[in-house]
Parts: sequence; structure tokens; C-alpha cells
Amino acid sequence: MSAEHAEQNHRIRIALLSIIAGICVLGLKYLAFVISGSVALKSDAIESIVNVVAAVFALGAVIFAGKPADREHPYGHGKIEHFSAAFEGGLISLAAVFIMLEAAKGMIYGVELKDLGRGLLVNLLAGGINGLLGWFLLTQGRKTRSKALEADGHHILSDFWTTLGIAAGLLAVKLTGIRWFDPVMAMAVGLLLARTGFRLVKESSQALLDMEDPDVLGKVLRAMNQVRSWDIIAIHELRTFRSGRFTHVDVHIVVPEFYPVRQAHDLCEAFGMAALEEGTIEGEVHTHVDPCGRLYCDRCPAPSCPIRLTQQTAGTAFTLDEAIAAGPA
Repeated sequence: MSAEHAEQNHRIRIALLSIIAGICVLGLKYLAFVISGSVALKSDAIESIVNVVAAVFALGAVIFAGKPADREHPYGHGKIEHFSAAFEGGLISLAAVFIMLEAAKGMIYGVELKDLGRGLLVNLLAGGINGLLGWFLLTQGRKTRSKALEADGHHILSDFWTTLGIAAGLLAVKLTGIRWFDPVMAMAVGLLLARTGFRLVKESSQALLDMEDPDVLGKVLRAMNQVRSWDIIAIHELRTFRSGRFTHVDVHIVVPEFYPVRQAHDLCEAFGMAALEEGTIEGEVHTHVDPCGRLYCDRCPAPSCPIRLTQQTAGTAFTLDEAIAAGPA
């Protein structure tokens, strides 16, 4: 089994674990609501329904994203993971609306609390499981470069903090006897979820529109500076975009103009592959070869150049401003 196939199977196992854990947490949170009668704990259970649905969708996205590129999808299937994250953001926002409606009903008609102490304990147990699951999904999503798993981890961690906030509010209800704290906490949960859902939809939409990611661009540039040889004189028109865990890079590379076509081609291809390996980036680099045109003599470190016009006076490191700019005509 190849390393890539093994890593894909690992992503699928993580997504399945998320579904199983999500169902267990949903059962515990619903039990906590039944025991206590709390609107806030009911809102927490509603969010867990979203967690399970989102985890199922994330599993489908991980499986589809792992398919190799084909004629109809020459850049692969990775963008489905961004759709998954956007879908999860939409579900979170929908859950926020239902929770705020429940909270409003509680504020208007009041709530009848039962065994709040036991309900809180059960809910805190469910919250603890969520905290561990969210941390695991987030770290594994980053490690395996899966946007769907990472988004799921962010969502479940936000659910964990929500559970802690609800517990603090309901503890205040138990100590003070002021019951309207309960729907107020539920309303706060709804507003927090609405914010999380909006953020997920915004980030996913930017990725789907191929918005440049400064972190990815900086990582690629650092790797290129690390692996360059003296005859990679300059780079320009550097562009990147993400398709799930894959990074696609386009770059123009300036080489000595007296190089034969084959030598220039092989040099640039090897440079692109070395940069990906150095930056531990899963993806591909498309290179365009430009002759130096004797325009870069002041920065060219060539030990012996038959066409040099001036001596080297400038540094040779690639800078971001020059790397993303258009090259000389």
C-alpha cells in the first residue's frame, strides 16, 4: 500500500470516529435535557444533531477528495472539502436560529427546571468527550491536510466551549434560583454559533473562489529560497491556490539565457519538486522558463558568465513583492 493510500485510509477512519463519537455525545446531551428540562441544555443537544450530520457529510467529502485527478477534474477533487466546510457552516447557522427561537420561547413563557444538578453532570461528561474529539480532529486535519476534518474539529471545539459556558450559567441558576438565566444562556449559545457558522462559510467561500492564502504563499516562497541554486536567478508571477489538501503553484523562473532548452526545462522542474519536498507541501508546480535577457546581472551570482553586463551588487534572496509581481517585458 502506498503512503498516499495509507494516509487516505487514515482520514476515513478519523471521519468515522467523528460520527460514532458524535452520536454518543448527542445521546448524552439529550439525556441531560430530559433530566433537567433546561432550555440551554436543549440548545446544546440541538447543536449536537448538527455535529452528527456535519460529520457524515465530512466523511463523504474526505472519500470524494481522495479520488485522483481525471479528465473531467484535472486539478483533482479536493475542493469538495471546502464545500463540506461551507455546508457545515450553513448547518451551524441554521441550528443557531432554532436555538434562539427556543430561547425566546423560554424568555416569554418561562421554563420549568427539574433535576438541574444531574443534568449538568451528564452534559459536562458529553462536553469533555467533545473537547477531546475536537482537539483530535483539528490536529489530525492539519496533519493530513484535510480541510473537512479541520473544519469539523473547529466546530466541535466551539461546541466544547459552549458547553462550559452553559454549565457556568446553569450553575448560577442553581445557586441563585433565577430561572431566566437559563434562556439567556441559550440565546448566548445561539449568537456564538451564528458567529462560528458565518466564519466557516466565509473562509470556505474564499477558498472556493481561489483567494490567495498568504500563509501558503509564504510557505512556498521560503521553501524556494531554501532549495534554489545559483542559476535560478529570479522568480516572478508566483501564484498559488488550494484544492483541499493539494496546493497548485504557478511560477515564472528566470535562468541564464545561454542555457539550452532541455537544461533550462530540467532545472526548473527539479527546482519545483525540491521546493514542494522542502516545504512538505502536497501538490504540484507549473513552471514557465524565462531567459535572463541580461536584465538581472546586478543580482546574478553566476561564477562565470560570458554575457554579464555589470557585476553583482544586490542580494539574491527571493522577496515576496518581487515574486508575485509581473516580470519585465
